[in-house]
Amino acid sequence: MEQAEILRQVSERVVIDNALHAKWLNSLSMMENTGARKISRYEHPVKTNIIVLKHAAEEARHAYYLKKQIEKLTPDACPDYSFEYLLAPVESHHYLHQLDTQSCRYLKEKMGLSGRELKHGAYLLVTYAIEVRADMLYGVYQDVLTAHKSRVNVKSIILEEEGHLAEMERMLKEFHPSWESFAADCCKIEDALFTEWIQALQKELHHIEIPASA
Repeated sequence: MEQAEILRQVSERVVIDNALHAKWLNSLSMMENTGARKISRYEHPVKTNIIVLKHAAEEARHAYYLKKQIEKLTPDACPDYSFEYLLAPVESHHYLHQLDTQSCRYLKEKMGLSGRELKHGAYLLVTYAIEVRADMLYGVYQDVLTAHKSRVNVKSIILEEEGHLAEMERMLKEFHPSWESFAADCCKIEDALFTEWIQALQKELHHIEIPASA
């Protein structure tokens, strides 16, 4: 089954159950927040340009925005990112951390990068792969939200993620003439990790009964 179809099924399942939907939003918020913190760690202490600052700020805003959406479903749910308030918590944490680790290893082996150059290259490639994925994930999720006439929406995130992707492509072109080959390899790494994540979500949701009111 294709990833988009599994994601659609997951989205359909969580949207009809406010408690699960809150955990889904919280999981996405946690991942956005993790991304924002990783960008901050990548930043050069002096030579940080406005695009990187903008990106870090917008990722943090996405985390906050997704948290606020939970209030439309069930106030006071998911107060933090503890495992009990997440869906597939182990895989949700594993996804971004492993993407970061494996991408750094790839850059060391493929390009021989280290130090500041390695951090910059990893920021560009990891962010690019995540933005490609975000375009698909939030698009599918929003389609389901619209179909169910949900009060929750992620349209503003979709618009900003599209802008991030264009910025990453421009920065990658400046980074290396063979950027497309490197980006494709990083996206393959991300693809495998994303598959693990959505399959874990699917498995967890399969064992949860659909509420009678659904």
